Amino acid sequence: MTLTKNKYYFEALDNYPYSLPECLEALNYALSYDPEDADSLCLMGRIYSEMLSDYEKAKLYFEEAMLYDVNNLNTPQYYIKCLLDNEDYQEAEKLIEYSLKIKGIDKSNLWFYRSLLSEKRGSFNNALKFLDEAAKYCFNEHSLNVVKDRKKFIKSKIPKKNKIKKKKETE
Repeated sequence: MTLTKNKYYFEALDNYPYSLPECLEALNYALSYDPEDADSLCLMGRIYSEMLSDYEKAKLYFEEAMLYDVNNLNTPQYYIKCLLDNEDYQEAEKLIEYSLKIKGIDKSNLWFYRSLLSEKRGSFNNALKFLDEAAKYCFNEHSLNVVKDRKKFIKSKIPKKNKIKKKKETE
């Protein structure tokens, strides 16, 4: 049964996001074989979050996935993004703190989301600090470039007065 469920899950994953009807068909098959499969539930959450912008329904799928496999490496990252998009900042912050303790998870991505959370709250200096932390966990050039580009972008959003004030403080 696990092989069949995995077959349908991988088929759904292969079709996401390019062929949603085929993705959903395969995903429903996977969930019919194992309704508690965290990866399948996570993918369903992604569909509702990323494609349909139905964040409340997506959150239900992500919560269920976390319930069945609290150490799943995929679910927290997509769940955090969903929470940020839905402006559930406190929940996102708690999930980031918890997720940083999961062994093997992409910490660079989590610190990046923590930076995004600070930026959305208007705390640009904290956002830059969290991006510095994200850079420490970048292990390929692409992710490091994403972090550097984001730093430039955030710096461009900081009002000129703050930049002058910050320079005076460091002198």
